Amino acid sequence: MAKKANIVLNNSFVQNYRRMWPYIKPYWFRGLLSVLLAIPIGSLDAVIAMSLKPYMDLVMVDKSLQTAWYIPIAIVLFTSAQGALTYAANYLNTWVGAKITNLLKLDLYKKMLCFEPEFFNKKNSGDVMFMFNNNADMACAGLLTNLKNFVQKFFTAFSLIFVLFYNSWQLALVCVAILIGAFLPMMSLKKKIHSVMDKTVKADSALMTVYNESYAGNKTITAYNLAEYQEGKFNDVLKGVFRLRIKMLQRTRWLTPVMHVILSIGIGVAIWFGSYLILNGTITSGGFVSFLTALIMLYTPMKSIGSNYNSVLMSFMAIERVFAILDSCPAIIDAPDAIEMPAKHSKIEFKNLSFEYNKGVPVLRDVNLTVGQGQTIALVGNSGGGKTTLVSLLPRFYDVTSGGIYVDGVDIRKFTLKSLRQNIGIVFQDNFLFAGTIRENILLGNQNATDEELQTAIKMACLDDFVGTLKDGLDTQIGERGILLSGGQKQRVAIARAFLKNAPILILDEATSALDNKSEAVVQRAIENLMRDKTVFVIAHRLSTIRNASKIVVVNHGNLVESGTHEELVAIEGGAYKTLYDMQFKDKPVAA
Repeated sequence: MAKKANIVLNNSFVQNYRRMWPYIKPYWFRGLLSVLLAIPIGSLDAVIAMSLKPYMDLVMVDKSLQTAWYIPIAIVLFTSAQGALTYAANYLNTWVGAKITNLLKLDLYKKMLCFEPEFFNKKNSGDVMFMFNNNADMACAGLLTNLKNFVQKFFTAFSLIFVLFYNSWQLALVCVAILIGAFLPMMSLKKKIHSVMDKTVKADSALMTVYNESYAGNKTITAYNLAEYQEGKFNDVLKGVFRLRIKMLQRTRWLTPVMHVILSIGIGVAIWFGSYLILNGTITSGGFVSFLTALIMLYTPMKSIGSNYNSVLMSFMAIERVFAILDSCPAIIDAPDAIEMPAKHSKIEFKNLSFEYNKGVPVLRDVNLTVGQGQTIALVGNSGGGKTTLVSLLPRFYDVTSGGIYVDGVDIRKFTLKSLRQNIGIVFQDNFLFAGTIRENILLGNQNATDEELQTAIKMACLDDFVGTLKDGLDTQIGERGILLSGGQKQRVAIARAFLKNAPILILDEATSALDNKSEAVVQRAIENLMRDKTVFVIAHRLSTIRNASKIVVVNHGNLVESGTHEELVAIEGGAYKTLYDMQFKDKPVAA
């Protein structure tokens, strides 16, 4: 059983380091140098033990200092050289390790950006942070360090074992046999900690999620006096982390004291057997002191090897998680024969389209809709009816369950994701702005835009008057998520961004529903400018904003129940649209 576990461990070791090679390769020379420096560092440990034999025999036995004076000086010089080499190895090891970590994190971040919204919908923020950041730190933290320590300890052990056999092969055989026996308990360690490690990762992720929620939801916590509630929630998570830490300690920390006992037996046996060998003249007193010193120097680091081995296993498991993430495939990817989507189109068709987030629970059922180029389609209906889901299928945030969406007869799944999304502009209800300046956020629509195009976008988004009041103008910092801007200002920045993108298809997902009347009027003007000459999908609860749409589509409970112009739908007595219209404008005169 132990042999099988050892084979698995060795295979895991080789496989993990082989997969890490592309990340090590750019820095292989420095990495190799840091490992090679471990050879003299480890070998020099034998100098002190080796020098004690002639020193003890000359001084303690022969009572002579004539030829022994050089030994203390040699020990100081060798130890100084070892210290300098250790510093150099640690510096190189840290430098290379940080570089490898950065490369790994970059690949993980690129992988994260490939995943579709559904992936993030099912993950907490802590899970995402741990998956794409902390795993890389855990994987690389011990990568070169473990290799360097292995090489150093190997040559330390090799040189010290040489000293043991040099002084007494009989004692050496006994002590090396005990040393090998001390390693046997390590073989079962990986299996013991694997399940606990998985739970610990989840618990640490939950801890990070609470931190993130407390940061993002600080206003809600303050407004609802939730400090005590959050404190209790955080405390519960901490207790869970504590229990897992203790369980991990119970399953791993026994190894160090067990090895301590076994190796102490080895020292005891060496003293007992060595005394016998001294008495019968097989070994000199100096040779025995040298042997015992080498043995203690050999055994002492081995007593703590259980902790080092635990770190190695943690690193290996983190590497396995990293490559499991890198090997995973997003649900939405380009087809093997994907083509570029043309910038111009004649019509967009939703054919027999059905969709469900969870199997067996349909959100959209058999939707059929044709939209001509340049038309404005307004989607209205009950909350949760599927309006946002329908437009989210167009840029392939999700893929249809059955049926399809076609642009000029071509299924959108045949287009490359990049070209498809390049042809679609979106203004959300709550647009995400990045930390930085107004200019930087607008230029995300087209980072190659000229200053003239930028100024036009600002003017068309009705943002010029506001920017003109700012001391730093477009270079004003807006804070994380645009926290320093009002809702209407954030919407206009997002609209300016969409202007610069200038995509032929536009999606407006309740872009004005969260604004007051004054802000809505300004933003609505900006939206009307943005809509010109585009195929537009508008989701709106305020029916007054979509009266002039080319076609109004009513989506209720996943079904397309009515479609037509405002005049056609309002004329249907008892119709779904007329019911919504009458509810909003009862006793309110509306201009024709």
